[in-house]
Amino acid sequence: MSQMIDRKIAPAPMTENVSVVDLIDGYFTAYNSARLREICHLLTQKVMREGVTVGLSLSGAMTPAGFGVSALAPLIRNGFIDYIISTGANLYHDIHYGLGLNLYAGNPFVDDIKLREEGHIRIYDIIFDYDVLLETDAFIRTILRAEPFQKRMGTAEFHYLLGKYVREIEKQRGVEHSCLLATAYECGVPIYTSSPGDSSIGMNVAALALEGSQLIIDPAIDVNETAAIAYAARDPNKDFPGESAAFILGGGSPKNFLLQTQPQIHEVLGLEERGHDYFIQITDARPDTGGLSGATPAEAVSWGKVDPNELPNTVVCYTDSTIALPILTAYVMNQCPPRSLKRLYDRRQEMLTKLQLDYQLAQAKKSERTVPTVSERPEPVATYPCGTPIRKGRG
Repeated sequence: MSQMIDRKIAPAPMTENVSVVDLIDGYFTAYNSARLREICHLLTQKVMREGVTVGLSLSGAMTPAGFGVSALAPLIRNGFIDYIISTGANLYHDIHYGLGLNLYAGNPFVDDIKLREEGHIRIYDIIFDYDVLLETDAFIRTILRAEPFQKRMGTAEFHYLLGKYVREIEKQRGVEHSCLLATAYECGVPIYTSSPGDSSIGMNVAALALEGSQLIIDPAIDVNETAAIAYAARDPNKDFPGESAAFILGGGSPKNFLLQTQPQIHEVLGLEERGHDYFIQITDARPDTGGLSGATPAEAVSWGKVDPNELPNTVVCYTDSTIALPILTAYVMNQCPPRSLKRLYDRRQEMLTKLQLDYQLAQAKKSERTVPTVSERPEPVATYPCGTPIRKGRG
Protein backbone atom coordinates (compact mmCIF):
# COMPACT_ATOMS: atom_id res chain seq x y z
CA MET A 1 0.00 0.00 0.00
CA SER A 2 1.23 3.50 -0.81
CA GLN A 3 2.87 5.42 2.03
CA MET A 4 0.71 8.36 1.02
CA ILE A 5 -2.37 6.51 2.28
CA ASP A 6 -3.05 7.05 5.97
CA ARG A 7 -6.06 4.95 6.86
CA LYS A 8 -9.33 3.64 5.52
CA ILE A 9 -12.33 5.96 5.87
CA ALA A 10 -14.88 3.76 7.62
CA PRO A 11 -17.81 5.93 8.68
CA ALA A 12 -20.06 4.78 11.50
CA PRO A 13 -23.33 6.35 12.62
CA MET A 14 -22.79 8.99 15.28
CA THR A 15 -24.24 8.25 18.71
CA GLU A 16 -25.96 10.66 21.07
CA ASN A 17 -23.17 10.51 23.66
CA VAL A 18 -20.07 10.87 21.49
CA SER A 19 -17.09 12.35 23.36
CA VAL A 20 -14.81 15.07 22.02
CA VAL A 21 -12.02 12.53 21.53
CA ASP A 22 -14.28 10.07 19.69
CA LEU A 23 -15.69 12.91 17.61
CA ILE A 24 -12.27 14.06 16.43
CA ASP A 25 -10.67 10.64 16.05
CA GLY A 26 -13.66 8.99 14.41
CA TYR A 27 -15.47 11.68 12.45
CA PHE A 28 -12.89 14.31 11.44
CA THR A 29 -12.00 12.29 8.35
CA ALA A 30 -10.96 14.68 5.56
CA TYR A 31 -10.25 18.23 4.43
CA ASN A 32 -9.69 20.70 7.27
CA SER A 33 -11.41 18.46 9.80
CA ALA A 34 -8.58 15.98 9.14
CA ARG A 35 -6.00 18.72 9.54
CA LEU A 36 -7.58 19.61 12.89
CA ARG A 37 -7.39 15.94 13.89
CA GLU A 38 -3.72 15.87 12.89
CA ILE A 39 -3.06 18.94 15.05
CA CYS A 40 -4.79 17.27 18.00
CA HIS A 41 -2.61 14.19 17.56
CA LEU A 42 0.59 16.20 17.09
CA LEU A 43 -0.14 18.23 20.22
CA THR A 44 -0.98 15.27 22.42
CA GLN A 45 1.62 12.82 21.13
CA LYS A 46 4.66 15.05 20.64
CA VAL A 47 4.26 18.70 21.63
CA MET A 48 2.74 18.56 25.11
CA ARG A 49 5.71 16.75 26.64
CA GLU A 50 7.90 18.00 29.46
CA GLY A 51 10.90 18.79 27.24
CA VAL A 52 9.06 20.94 24.70
CA THR A 53 8.83 24.71 25.10
CA VAL A 54 5.52 25.88 23.63
CA GLY A 55 5.12 29.42 22.34
CA LEU A 56 1.64 30.63 21.42
CA SER A 57 0.91 33.51 19.07
CA LEU A 58 -2.52 35.10 19.35
CA SER A 59 -4.22 37.39 16.85
CA GLY A 60 -7.80 38.13 15.95
CA ALA A 61 -10.46 39.18 18.46
CA MET A 62 -10.33 36.03 20.59
CA THR A 63 -10.59 37.41 24.13
CA PRO A 64 -13.73 39.53 23.54
CA ALA A 65 -15.49 36.22 22.78
CA GLY A 66 -14.31 34.87 26.15
CA PHE A 67 -11.65 32.46 24.92
CA GLY A 68 -9.01 33.95 27.22
CA VAL A 69 -10.96 32.72 30.24
CA SER A 70 -12.54 29.59 28.76
CA ALA A 71 -9.74 28.05 26.67
CA LEU A 72 -6.36 29.78 27.02
CA ALA A 73 -6.27 30.18 30.81
CA PRO A 74 -6.91 26.44 31.39
CA LEU A 75 -4.09 25.57 28.96
CA ILE A 76 -1.77 27.89 30.88
CA ARG A 77 -2.74 26.52 34.30
CA ASN A 78 -2.08 22.98 33.10
CA GLY A 79 1.38 23.88 31.80
CA PHE A 80 0.60 23.57 28.10
CA ILE A 81 1.60 27.15 27.13
CA ASP A 82 5.01 28.46 28.19
CA TYR A 83 5.07 31.93 26.60
CA ILE A 84 2.73 34.05 24.50
CA ILE A 85 3.00 36.65 21.73
CA SER A 86 -0.32 38.50 21.49
CA THR A 87 -1.86 41.54 19.91
CA GLY A 88 -2.39 44.31 22.43
CA ALA A 89 -6.10 44.31 21.58
CA ASN A 90 -6.53 40.76 22.87
CA LEU A 91 -4.95 41.73 26.17
CA TYR A 92 -7.00 44.93 26.44
CA HIS A 93 -10.33 43.16 25.92
CA ASP A 94 -9.22 40.39 28.29
CA ILE A 95 -9.10 43.00 31.06
CA HIS A 96 -12.87 43.57 30.69
CA TYR A 97 -13.44 40.12 32.14
CA GLY A 98 -10.98 40.67 34.98
CA LEU A 99 -12.80 43.86 35.93
CA GLY A 100 -16.22 42.22 35.74
CA LEU A 101 -17.45 44.31 32.82
CA ASN A 102 -20.15 42.80 30.64
CA LEU A 103 -19.96 41.77 26.99
CA TYR A 104 -22.97 40.25 25.23
CA ALA A 105 -23.66 37.90 22.33
CA GLY A 106 -25.53 39.84 19.66
CA ASN A 107 -26.26 39.89 15.97
CA PRO A 108 -23.83 40.96 13.23
CA PHE A 109 -26.68 42.29 11.10
CA VAL A 110 -27.66 45.30 13.17
CA ASP A 111 -27.90 49.03 12.59
CA ASP A 112 -24.46 50.33 13.58
CA ILE A 113 -25.61 53.94 13.44
CA LYS A 114 -28.25 53.11 16.03
CA LEU A 115 -25.67 51.26 18.13
CA ARG A 116 -23.48 54.35 18.09
CA GLU A 117 -26.40 56.57 19.09
CA GLU A 118 -27.22 54.22 21.98
CA GLY A 119 -23.60 54.11 23.17
CA HIS A 120 -22.83 50.52 22.14
CA ILE A 121 -19.72 48.98 20.55
CA ARG A 122 -19.77 46.00 18.16
CA ILE A 123 -17.10 43.42 17.39
CA TYR A 124 -18.97 41.44 14.72
CA ASP A 125 -21.64 39.71 16.88
CA ILE A 126 -20.26 40.81 20.29
CA ILE A 127 -21.88 43.94 21.72
CA PHE A 128 -20.99 45.97 24.81
CA ASP A 129 -21.43 49.42 26.25
CA TYR A 130 -19.05 52.23 25.36
CA ASP A 131 -18.56 52.64 29.12
CA VAL A 132 -16.71 49.29 29.10
CA LEU A 133 -13.93 51.00 27.15
CA LEU A 134 -13.96 54.09 29.36
CA GLU A 135 -13.83 52.08 32.59
CA THR A 136 -11.05 49.87 31.27
CA ASP A 137 -9.08 52.92 30.12
CA ALA A 138 -9.52 54.55 33.54
CA PHE A 139 -8.27 51.40 35.28
CA ILE A 140 -5.22 51.15 33.00
CA ARG A 141 -4.26 54.80 33.43
CA THR A 142 -4.62 54.58 37.20
CA ILE A 143 -2.30 51.61 37.62
CA LEU A 144 0.20 52.84 35.01
CA ARG A 145 0.80 55.90 37.16
CA ALA A 146 2.10 53.62 39.94
CA GLU A 147 5.81 53.63 40.72
CA PRO A 148 6.61 50.12 39.35
CA PHE A 149 5.71 51.34 35.86
CA GLN A 150 7.92 54.44 35.91
CA LYS A 151 10.87 53.03 33.97
CA ARG A 152 11.96 51.44 30.70
CA MET A 153 10.77 47.85 30.33
CA GLY A 154 9.81 45.15 27.88
CA THR A 155 6.26 44.01 27.35
CA ALA A 156 6.72 40.82 29.40
CA GLU A 157 7.43 42.83 32.54
CA PHE A 158 4.72 45.32 31.61
CA HIS A 159 2.07 42.61 31.23
CA TYR A 160 3.26 40.79 34.33
CA LEU A 161 2.67 43.94 36.40
CA LEU A 162 -0.63 44.54 34.63
CA GLY A 163 -1.70 40.98 35.36
CA LYS A 164 -0.76 41.42 39.02
CA TYR A 165 -3.11 44.39 39.41
CA VAL A 166 -5.90 42.67 37.46
CA ARG A 167 -5.57 39.60 39.67
CA GLU A 168 -5.95 41.76 42.79
CA ILE A 169 -9.20 43.13 41.39
CA GLU A 170 -10.37 39.59 40.68
CA LYS A 171 -9.63 38.56 44.27
CA GLN A 172 -11.61 41.52 45.58
CA ARG A 173 -14.52 40.52 43.38
CA GLY A 174 -14.29 36.83 44.29
CA VAL A 175 -13.72 35.76 40.69
CA GLU A 176 -13.60 31.99 40.31
CA HIS A 177 -12.13 31.81 36.79
CA SER A 178 -9.29 34.22 36.10
CA CYS A 179 -8.74 36.03 32.82
CA LEU A 180 -5.72 35.43 30.57
CA LEU A 181 -3.50 38.20 31.99
CA ALA A 182 -4.15 37.27 35.62
CA THR A 183 -3.58 33.56 34.95
CA ALA A 184 -0.32 34.22 33.11
CA TYR A 185 0.84 36.36 36.04
CA GLU A 186 0.13 33.61 38.56
CA CYS A 187 1.73 30.91 36.41
CA GLY A 188 4.85 32.87 35.42
CA VAL A 189 4.02 32.77 31.69
CA PRO A 190 5.54 35.82 29.94
CA ILE A 191 3.28 37.63 27.48
CA TYR A 192 4.82 39.77 24.75
CA THR A 193 3.19 42.19 22.34
CA SER A 194 4.89 42.61 18.98
CA SER A 195 3.27 46.03 18.36
CA PRO A 196 2.77 47.63 21.79
CA GLY A 197 1.43 50.89 20.34
CA ASP A 198 -1.26 49.17 18.30
CA SER A 199 -4.02 48.83 20.93
CA SER A 200 -5.96 50.79 23.52
CA ILE A 201 -3.33 49.78 26.09
CA GLY A 202 -0.66 51.44 23.96
CA MET A 203 -2.90 54.45 23.42
CA ASN A 204 -3.19 54.92 27.18
CA VAL A 205 0.58 54.54 27.59
CA ALA A 206 1.00 57.30 24.99
CA ALA A 207 -1.54 59.54 26.76
CA LEU A 208 0.36 59.23 30.04
CA ALA A 209 3.58 60.17 28.26
CA LEU A 210 1.96 63.55 27.64
CA GLU A 211 1.61 63.87 31.43
CA GLY A 212 5.31 63.16 31.95
CA SER A 213 5.17 59.42 32.66
CA GLN A 214 8.58 57.75 32.64
CA LEU A 215 7.20 54.49 31.24
CA ILE A 216 8.93 53.47 28.02
CA ILE A 217 8.18 50.18 26.27
CA ASP A 218 11.40 48.95 24.64
CA PRO A 219 10.83 46.44 21.77
CA ALA A 220 14.54 45.49 21.71
CA ILE A 221 14.09 43.90 25.13
CA ASP A 222 11.30 41.72 23.72
CA VAL A 223 13.32 40.67 20.67
CA ASN A 224 16.22 39.49 22.82
CA GLU A 225 14.08 37.86 25.51
CA THR A 226 12.01 35.83 23.06
CA ALA A 227 15.16 34.76 21.20
CA ALA A 228 16.66 33.74 24.54
CA ILE A 229 13.59 31.60 25.29
CA ALA A 230 13.84 29.82 21.94
CA TYR A 231 17.61 29.42 22.41
CA ALA A 232 17.19 27.96 25.91
CA ALA A 233 14.51 25.53 24.71
CA ARG A 234 17.33 23.21 23.63
CA ASP A 235 19.85 22.30 26.32
CA PRO A 236 22.52 19.89 24.98
CA ASN A 237 23.64 19.18 28.55
CA LYS A 238 20.40 17.35 29.37
CA ASP A 239 19.45 13.76 28.51
CA PHE A 240 16.53 15.15 26.50
CA PRO A 241 17.96 18.20 24.70
CA GLY A 242 14.59 19.92 24.43
CA GLU A 243 12.48 21.13 21.53
CA SER A 244 10.67 24.30 20.51
CA ALA A 245 7.06 24.50 19.31
CA ALA A 246 5.27 27.37 17.57
CA PHE A 247 1.49 27.22 18.16
CA ILE A 248 -0.07 29.91 15.96
CA LEU A 249 -3.66 31.14 16.20
CA GLY A 250 -4.24 33.46 13.25
CA GLY A 251 -1.25 35.22 11.76
CA GLY A 252 -0.01 38.77 11.44
CA SER A 253 2.65 40.38 13.57
CA PRO A 254 2.38 37.96 16.56
CA LYS A 255 3.05 35.02 14.22
CA ASN A 256 6.19 36.59 12.80
CA PHE A 257 7.43 37.72 16.21
CA LEU A 258 7.21 34.13 17.45
CA LEU A 259 8.89 32.68 14.36
CA GLN A 260 11.60 35.34 14.03
CA THR A 261 13.25 34.09 17.22
CA GLN A 262 15.15 31.56 15.14
CA PRO A 263 16.53 33.98 12.48
CA GLN A 264 17.50 36.29 15.37
CA ILE A 265 19.60 33.44 16.79
CA HIS A 266 21.38 32.35 13.62
CA GLU A 267 21.07 35.17 11.07
CA VAL A 268 21.73 38.14 13.36
CA LEU A 269 23.61 36.67 16.33
CA GLY A 270 25.51 34.03 14.33
CA LEU A 271 24.70 31.17 16.72
CA GLU A 272 23.10 27.79 16.01
CA GLU A 273 20.97 27.38 12.90
CA ARG A 274 18.09 25.01 13.35
CA GLY A 275 14.56 26.44 13.48
CA HIS A 276 11.50 25.48 15.50
CA ASP A 277 10.78 21.76 15.80
CA TYR A 278 6.98 22.05 15.59
CA PHE A 279 4.81 24.45 13.58
CA ILE A 280 1.05 24.40 14.14
CA GLN A 281 -1.16 27.09 12.65
CA ILE A 282 -4.87 27.83 12.54
CA THR A 283 -5.56 30.40 9.83
CA ASP A 284 -8.15 31.44 7.26
CA ALA A 285 -5.60 33.30 5.11
CA ARG A 286 -4.54 32.09 1.65
CA PRO A 287 -0.82 31.56 1.03
CA ASP A 288 -0.84 32.72 -2.60
CA THR A 289 -1.43 36.41 -1.81
CA GLY A 290 1.99 36.74 -0.19
CA GLY A 291 0.54 37.77 3.16
CA LEU A 292 2.29 36.68 6.33
CA SER A 293 -0.84 35.15 7.83
CA GLY A 294 -1.00 32.60 5.02
CA ALA A 295 2.72 31.81 4.87
CA THR A 296 3.28 28.05 5.06
CA PRO A 297 5.75 26.01 7.16
CA ALA A 298 7.69 25.14 3.98
CA GLU A 299 8.15 28.85 3.26
CA ALA A 300 9.30 29.33 6.86
CA VAL A 301 12.03 26.73 6.27
CA SER A 302 13.61 29.00 3.66
CA TRP A 303 13.98 31.66 6.36
CA GLY A 304 15.42 29.27 8.93
CA LYS A 305 12.32 29.66 11.09
CA VAL A 306 11.42 25.95 10.94
CA ASP A 307 13.81 23.00 11.05
CA PRO A 308 13.75 21.49 7.52
CA ASN A 309 14.00 18.00 9.02
CA GLU A 310 10.82 18.61 11.01
CA LEU A 311 8.39 19.40 8.16
CA PRO A 312 6.40 16.22 9.00
CA ASN A 313 5.78 17.87 12.38
CA THR A 314 4.04 20.87 10.84
CA VAL A 315 0.30 21.20 10.25
CA VAL A 316 -1.80 24.10 8.95
CA CYS A 317 -5.58 23.99 9.34
CA TYR A 318 -7.57 26.51 7.33
CA THR A 319 -10.45 27.35 9.62
CA ASP A 320 -11.72 29.90 12.14
CA SER A 321 -9.67 30.03 15.35
CA THR A 322 -12.88 30.41 17.37
CA ILE A 323 -13.92 26.97 16.08
CA ALA A 324 -10.55 25.27 16.44
CA LEU A 325 -9.35 26.57 19.82
CA PRO A 326 -12.16 25.14 22.00
CA ILE A 327 -11.84 21.78 20.24
CA LEU A 328 -8.05 21.69 20.62
CA THR A 329 -8.25 22.72 24.27
CA ALA A 330 -10.86 20.06 25.08
CA TYR A 331 -8.85 17.35 23.28
CA VAL A 332 -5.53 18.24 24.94
CA MET A 333 -7.08 18.56 28.40
CA ASN A 334 -8.70 15.14 27.96
CA GLN A 335 -5.66 13.33 26.58
CA CYS A 336 -2.63 14.88 28.29
CA PRO A 337 -1.64 14.95 31.97
CA PRO A 338 -0.75 18.45 33.19
CA ARG A 339 2.85 19.53 32.66
CA SER A 340 4.93 21.23 35.31
CA LEU A 341 4.99 25.02 34.95
CA LYS A 342 8.25 26.25 33.44
CA ARG A 343 7.70 29.77 34.88
CA LEU A 344 9.78 31.29 32.09
CA TYR A 345 8.98 34.79 33.33
CA ASP A 346 11.11 34.13 36.40
CA ARG A 347 13.96 32.78 34.25
CA ARG A 348 14.15 35.64 31.74
CA GLN A 349 17.42 37.08 33.02
CA GLU A 350 19.04 33.66 33.29
CA MET A 351 18.14 32.81 29.69
CA LEU A 352 19.11 36.25 28.42
CA THR A 353 22.50 36.02 30.14
CA LYS A 354 23.14 32.65 28.48
CA LEU A 355 22.28 34.08 25.05
CA GLN A 356 24.43 37.15 25.62
CA LEU A 357 27.46 35.18 26.82
CA ASP A 358 27.29 32.77 23.88
CA TYR A 359 26.94 35.68 21.46
CA GLN A 360 29.92 37.48 23.00
CA LEU A 361 31.95 34.26 22.92
CA ALA A 362 31.14 33.77 19.24
CA GLN A 363 32.16 37.35 18.48
CA ALA A 364 35.40 36.94 20.44
CA LYS A 365 36.31 33.77 18.55
CA LYS A 366 35.89 35.60 15.25
CA SER A 367 38.15 38.45 16.35
CA GLU A 368 40.82 36.09 17.75
CA ARG A 369 41.46 34.35 14.43
CA THR A 370 45.11 34.48 13.42
CA VAL A 371 45.78 37.18 10.86
CA PRO A 372 47.90 35.65 8.04
CA THR A 373 50.76 37.45 6.34
CA VAL A 374 50.16 39.20 3.05
CA SER A 375 51.57 36.26 1.05
CA GLU A 376 49.41 33.78 2.99
CA ARG A 377 46.21 35.76 2.76
CA PRO A 378 43.46 34.06 0.71
CA GLU A 379 41.05 35.95 -1.44
CA PRO A 380 38.75 38.02 0.81
CA VAL A 381 35.39 36.38 1.55
CA ALA A 382 32.36 38.63 1.80
CA THR A 383 30.35 38.02 4.95
CA TYR A 384 27.16 39.21 6.52
CA PRO A 385 27.39 41.24 9.77
CA CYS A 386 27.02 38.04 11.82
CA GLY A 387 30.07 36.56 10.07
CA THR A 388 28.24 34.12 7.82
CA PRO A 389 29.85 33.94 4.34
CA ILE A 390 27.75 35.32 1.51
CA ARG A 391 27.14 32.42 -0.82
CA LYS A 392 27.89 32.84 -4.53
CA GLY A 393 24.94 33.80 -6.61
CA ARG A 394 23.32 35.82 -3.84
CA GLY A 395 22.85 39.53 -4.04
